[in-house]
Amino acid sequence: MKHRLALLGASATSVLILAGMATASLPAAAAASGCSVTYTVQSQWPGGFTANANVTNLGDALSNWTLTFDFPNASQKVTQGWGATWTQAGPRVSAASMSWNGSLRTNASTSIGFNGSWSGANPVPASFALNGTMCTGSVTTPTPSPTTTPPPNGPAPKLHASGNKILTADGKPYRLLGVSRSGGEFACVQGKGLWDSGPVDQASIDAMKTWNIHALRVPLNEECWLGLNGSPSGAAYQQGVKDYVNLLVANGINVILDLHWTWGAYPGSPDWHCKDEHATCQKPMPDARYAPQFWTGVANAFKGNDAVVFDLFNEPYPDMPAEWNKTLGWQCLRDGGTCTGLPYEVAGMQDLVDTVRATGATNLLMVGGLEWTNDMREWLTYRPNDPLNNLAASWHAYSFNACASESCWDSQIAPLAQQVPIVLGEFGQDNCGFDYMQRLVDWADAHDLSYLAWTWNPWGCTSGAVLIKDWAGTPEPGVGEGYKAHLLTQSPYL
Repeated sequence: MKHRLALLGASATSVLILAGMATASLPAAAAASGCSVTYTVQSQWPGGFTANANVTNLGDALSNWTLTFDFPNASQKVTQGWGATWTQAGPRVSAASMSWNGSLRTNASTSIGFNGSWSGANPVPASFALNGTMCTGSVTTPTPSPTTTPPPNGPAPKLHASGNKILTADGKPYRLLGVSRSGGEFACVQGKGLWDSGPVDQASIDAMKTWNIHALRVPLNEECWLGLNGSPSGAAYQQGVKDYVNLLVANGINVILDLHWTWGAYPGSPDWHCKDEHATCQKPMPDARYAPQFWTGVANAFKGNDAVVFDLFNEPYPDMPAEWNKTLGWQCLRDGGTCTGLPYEVAGMQDLVDTVRATGATNLLMVGGLEWTNDMREWLTYRPNDPLNNLAASWHAYSFNACASESCWDSQIAPLAQQVPIVLGEFGQDNCGFDYMQRLVDWADAHDLSYLAWTWNPWGCTSGAVLIKDWAGTPEPGVGEGYKAHLLTQSPYL
């Protein structure tokens, strides 16, 4: 980031689709001509279930809304919800819009969801209303399939790039959908252990599964891995990373290992940025002194496990020390060596690709762009050569970045997505809301992109990019609730 401050038992899927035209006199805020709702039981286990409701306004634009429905079974209860303020009185359930999703224009949709409890039977509601407007229609129950059945089940798939898609070992198109978890890049050099006191046990992974998380991006520290700095460092740090990765993969969650903090002084940086030569902050480029050693070690540790992806460097910005000369920036990114404005020798992306492949590792590799990997315009021109042709483009897109609109994504990112897989390894917005993020994930879904939101850490969302309140996965209002609701509508399989 540029400015960083178990579901158990068999699963079942049911869908209720309701659409109709209102004829009765409506409240002032009601939709004037109807609405439709798709209600999906995402997962079900003895005594509990997760459901999602996709609401479409077919009438006049709304500034706020409330969805209501009745549970058919008296035992059915909402226990925790997201994307709306959920209340229940007897069988009647109400879901009132939040500040960030209250505006619903004609033909616009929003997704909300909840966890519930039940006994005896778990039938779907018979009808829904939006601001008093009844939605009518019929019930359909699709055949459950691996593409629509969360949460992750069994080990994570082995992955490789083919054309502009990521494929599993059996050739199925797949997207890396999930979150980034910070800690491994900074805790060891700040006296906070390896994971900043956060748990790395089965319960913490089960919490991720309730969000339908299928991929986790784990930032790492170069000097801690190599035993040059920090505590733990060296063998202890490496073993901690290996243990966490192995547990995640066994639980069906692909892991992206990201070289995040590296050695190398940048004395010409602005006052707000990184000057320390040690791996205590984000540098413009990886260093030739230690980064190849780091990737040799990581590749040897995880070669043969193609469920693990290597993100070669977090957020390159060699164009900044080159006074924003993009040609010099792209040349430095690919070729490394002596780069304008940097006093240390740089390891370019070609150096790091060669380093990983020299170990025999066949893992999918992610390669970034310029301007904190938000600028991807010349990625294809300066793409490093990989003898396995197993590369994905690593893109980050925050609301405060230069490329933060559909018009920019259409002109700069969509053409790249037609040629190579794109993994949106970090994204978020700067006000703890979800409106920008909703636009971005909707666009990414339409273009088959992978994406992982920043960040799965309970730091408290005061300015943005914090998803959870606690390690149990309680979502932050707005950003966390919105993203969880969206993930629960998505499958990693295309």
